[in-house]
Amino acid sequence: MTSSCRRAPAPRGYDGLGDASTRRSTLDGVVDARAVVLVEGISDLVALETLAERYGRDLATEGVSVVAMGGAQAIGGFLERLGPRGLDVRLAGLCDVGEEREFRRGLERAGLGSNLDRARMEALGFYVCEPDLEAELIRALGAELVLEVVEAHGDLGPFRTLQKQAEWRGRPVEDQLRRFIGSGGSRKTRYARYLVDALEPADVPRPLDRLLIAI
Repeated sequence: MTSSCRRAPAPRGYDGLGDASTRRSTLDGVVDARAVVLVEGISDLVALETLAERYGRDLATEGVSVVAMGGAQAIGGFLERLGPRGLDVRLAGLCDVGEEREFRRGLERAGLGSNLDRARMEALGFYVCEPDLEAELIRALGAELVLEVVEAHGDLGPFRTLQKQAEWRGRPVEDQLRRFIGSGGSRKTRYARYLVDALEPADVPRPLDRLLIAI
């Protein structure tokens, strides 16, 4: 894949949300979509759409609708409505490793496969983050660059406060960053865009990269 990705923090003060947080967070408009991507939450939606923009793609124009389900437990209902027993549109998706079983069971119950393992899920267009999207992005960028992004957005002070907490003192900085970024919906969503914006093309986490190729 080619892109104009660059390794640089987004400007301080940029909220990272744009319109993605509300544009396709429901099933509105999917009837005419050629493909639907099911993700757990808004931060996943923002990360995927941000990366698509970095690759010069407009998913909406391409007929791809990204739907934030509000949690993996909703996957069964979405697959029933959108899968072969419903609208029968092209489907893809992204989940954390902790929700892999929920996704696998939903796919099987919707008639999209049987005895699915991860390889078979990927063949269907569904990819798993290890253990979650935040960890994938931190691992791809490296802790040093993630700290630069945190500082660029004025969050280094609060992060240092977290590091001093008894629960997190002495833990690997990658774990501390994952906790800090994942705490609170707004921060998690903002950093989904910030971290994707800082990626080099060769460093894009495999689940995000393969998912974009699949759609």
